[in-house]
Amino acid sequence: MPVDRIEEIPVTAELLRGMPLPQPDGDGDKETRGRVLVVAGSVTVPGGALLAGIGALRAGAGKLQIATAASIAPHLGLALPEALVAGLPETAEGGIASDSGKALAERASRCDTVLIGPGMMDEAAVAELTADLLTRLEPAGNPAGGGPRFVLDAGALVGLGRDPAPVQRHAGHVVITPHAGEMAGLLGCSREQVEADPLATARQVAAHLKAVVALKGSCTRIVTPEGRAWAYRGGTVGLATSGSGDTLAGIVAGLLARGAGPEQAAIWGVYLHGEAGNRLSRRIGPLGFLARELLAEIPAAMAALAEGAESD
Repeated sequence: MPVDRIEEIPVTAELLRGMPLPQPDGDGDKETRGRVLVVAGSVTVPGGALLAGIGALRAGAGKLQIATAASIAPHLGLALPEALVAGLPETAEGGIASDSGKALAERASRCDTVLIGPGMMDEAAVAELTADLLTRLEPAGNPAGGGPRFVLDAGALVGLGRDPAPVQRHAGHVVITPHAGEMAGLLGCSREQVEADPLATARQVAAHLKAVVALKGSCTRIVTPEGRAWAYRGGTVGLATSGSGDTLAGIVAGLLARGAGPEQAAIWGVYLHGEAGNRLSRRIGPLGFLARELLAEIPAAMAALAEGAESD
């Protein structure tokens, strides 16, 4: 049967129990759970880096580094003492300067996963920086010395439609996490066109970029470059809040660092993010919980799945 006629698979607890996450053994330390580098934040939206970084740690990553605009780096270091925080040159708009690629590549080459995009508001600079970093780093799995895997979110998606080559060279080692508006910008079409057939749109982009796509929405679709598709419909309306996407991107990055494959990390990340919202909805209410509150729910949600228990 042609892949475009295969039904999308529902993302459920039962599905995830059949694809368990890599688990560290009793003798493992933080190095065995992987290193994440989060390239994120700006003077106007420093919280994107904070939410994404905590998301990576809550998902089980062992070590976290954050690279952000120089003027906010000390503040992020105090807010997130678990992370190494490096300040980078800034643009006039308060974003990370586009010529930071060389310095970032040296740091990223020593990490397992790199997340780029949350809270980065200078679109031109982040597009140039993302392309430069993807070009400098060797693809993961390269026998001559592979580099990290990538999660691209928000501002990092801006330039992919104009020049997909940098992300294509990392085929099979990238997850992108757009919402419908970001997907429309990537394709140069209207949001309405994306929403008219989100599954077909996600398949088109996944095949073109050779990346796993998690197209966020009330139903989030996860699609591989080969066209395999999953759909998560179990979330709550309260997830549509500022910073929620940053937490999801961080969770996916943390799962990748632990050793999950790109499609597994995306599927698990979307489910855990949604289940965190469900837990808060039951305890606080369906609306009004904050993106930062999602993060503390992630370990318990993972544990419930690992133990075969129903979520509380």
